[in-house]
Amino acid sequence: MGLFVTFEGGDGAGKTTQVRLLAEWLRERGHGVVETREPGGTELGRHIRCLLLHGGEVSPRAEALLYAADRAHDVATVIRPALDRGDVVVADRYVDSSVAYQGAARSLGKDEVRELSMWATESLIPDLTVFLDLPTGDIAGRLGGTADRIEAAGPEFHEAVRREYRAFAEAEPERWLVVDARKGIDEIAGIVRERVAARLLGG
Repeated sequence: MGLFVTFEGGDGAGKTTQVRLLAEWLRERGHGVVETREPGGTELGRHIRCLLLHGGEVSPRAEALLYAADRAHDVATVIRPALDRGDVVVADRYVDSSVAYQGAARSLGKDEVRELSMWATESLIPDLTVFLDLPTGDIAGRLGGTADRIEAAGPEFHEAVRREYRAFAEAEPERWLVVDARKGIDEIAGIVRERVAARLLGG
């Protein structure tokens, strides 16, 4: 069985960069690595991503269901096969995003959204989740340009998301690694590599 690492955090926190850096580092050390993102890690997911982020109004429940559909297909066709091969899967967002964004910030109910996601993924939980913690006030400066539908949700929404992530990390410290996203890119990458190396050694 491989290792499943997910990156979580608010928009602009640097998840995509850190996913790439970790994947490169692992490949240099001879590991098979599969990168994915949610939404959009499969062809179906790319269509869902377009609908979610740029397709106009989406009701909160429809939003949660679309994310779950994307995740179900990603797990079935990309993530589980890679883990079964013994690869390391590095994902930009996973179940915790839906619980924070749709369950808490959209007020759909954290338990309900988590149950939906667990059904969609057949209860697949990451081995390690890296939370890049960026203060809400720093988001706009990080994004620049035109915001997508989620990014444009407003500071109260994004603060609710951050609050939930921090609560998740506090509740499951053995799974979560919290990193200050204001640190330098290389410093963050080093912190992540240290924890991933420990997990690969069984720690």
